[in-house]
Amino acid sequence: MTAVHDEVRQIEAEAAPTRFARGWHCLGLVRDYSDGEPHSIQAFGTKLVVFRGADGSLNVLDAFCRHMGGDLSDGELKGNEIACPFHDWRWGGDGRCKQIPYGRRVPPLARTRAWTTLEQDGMLFIWNDPEGKQPPQDITVPRIEGAGTEQWTDWHWYTTVVDTNCREIIDNVVDMAHFFYIHGSLPTYFKNVFEGHVATQYFDGGSRADMPEPEGSAKMTGSTSIASYYGPSFMIDDLTYHYEDGSDYKTILINCHYPIDANSFVLMYGIMVQKSEKLPGDVAMATAIALGDWVKVGFEQDVAIWKRKARIDNPLLCEEDGPVYQLRRWYQQFYVDAADVRPEMVDRFEFEIDTTRPLEAWNKQVQANIAARQAQPVS
Repeated sequence: MTAVHDEVRQIEAEAAPTRFARGWHCLGLVRDYSDGEPHSIQAFGTKLVVFRGADGSLNVLDAFCRHMGGDLSDGELKGNEIACPFHDWRWGGDGRCKQIPYGRRVPPLARTRAWTTLEQDGMLFIWNDPEGKQPPQDITVPRIEGAGTEQWTDWHWYTTVVDTNCREIIDNVVDMAHFFYIHGSLPTYFKNVFEGHVATQYFDGGSRADMPEPEGSAKMTGSTSIASYYGPSFMIDDLTYHYEDGSDYKTILINCHYPIDANSFVLMYGIMVQKSEKLPGDVAMATAIALGDWVKVGFEQDVAIWKRKARIDNPLLCEEDGPVYQLRRWYQQFYVDAADVRPEMVDRFEFEIDTTRPLEAWNKQVQANIAARQAQPVS
C-alpha cells in the first residue's frame, strides 16, 4: 500500500526591499519643527536634518555635511542657513553651501541633497523618489477640509517606532477579519477600491458587546469609515463614531509612516474632532484625546502582532480575507521605476466582502463570551 503524504504549505518570503517607496511621506506636525532648532530624523536609510529658516520656510537636508561629515542636526541655525558644528560651513535650504566663514570662496560642487517639502494642514511632508525626480502634479495629498479652522479641534498626535518592514501596516487595508479579533469591532460592511495611487477601504462596524469601550458619557454603538491611502504611506480616514443616544462624533484620523530602514519605520497617527453644540471647544478637544487614546490601543495591538509574526509573501487565504494579493500589486508601483509601473498596478479594482458568514460566526462567539462571563462565580 502506498503511503499518501499531504503537501505542507511552505511560507515564502524574500528579504524586505532596501529600496524605499516613491511618494509623499509625512514627517509629523509642523509645530514640532518650528522652535528655531535643528531636528534630527532617521529616515530612508540615512539621517536627515529639519530646520525652519529665518524666512519661515521648513527645510530638509541630508544631515551629514559634505565637507568632512559633521552632523548638521548638531549645528546651529544662523539666519536661513544651518551651520555645521565641525567647521561652520553654512548650508541653505536649497542644499547649496552659502558661505565658509574662513574660506575665500565656496567650492562650486558644495551641494548636498535638499528634499522636496510640503507644508499642508499642519503637517510636514517630504517627497522620496529613488530616481531623483520631482513629484508629478497628479500625485498629490488632498487638502483636509476643516483642518486649521475653528470648526475642528487641533491635531492630537502620537508617534512610535515599529521594528518591522512597513508592508505589514499596508496589509491592514484589506484585512477585515483582524478588526474583530484584534480591535474589538464587528465589521458589517467591507469594501476596497484601488485606482491610480489611491487605495481605499470602506468600513461599517458595530461595537462588540463583550468588549470594553472608550470612556465617555454615551455608549458607542459603532463606526463608519472611509480610509484612503494617498501613495504608499499617508492615509486619511473620514471616521464617524455612532453613539446610543443618537449622536455622531465626526473625526478625521491620520495614519501615516516613514521608513527608518528596511526593517523599521516610524508610525504616526493623529485625530481631530468636529466641534458641535454637544462638543464645544474644550469638550471637543477632550473627546479627541479620549478617542485618540482609544485608537492608540488598537495600533498597539497591531504592533504586538507585527513584532512576532513572520513576513509572508504567499499568504494562504479564504474568500473572506480580502484582496491581499491585489493590494500588494497596487503597492508595488511605489517600489519600481516610474517607467516600470504596469497597468495592472494602477487600473481600477473593486472588491466587496460578503460579511454574512463572518457576522454569523462572530455574533455566536460574542454571545458565548458573554454567557461564559456571566457563568463565572462572583468573587
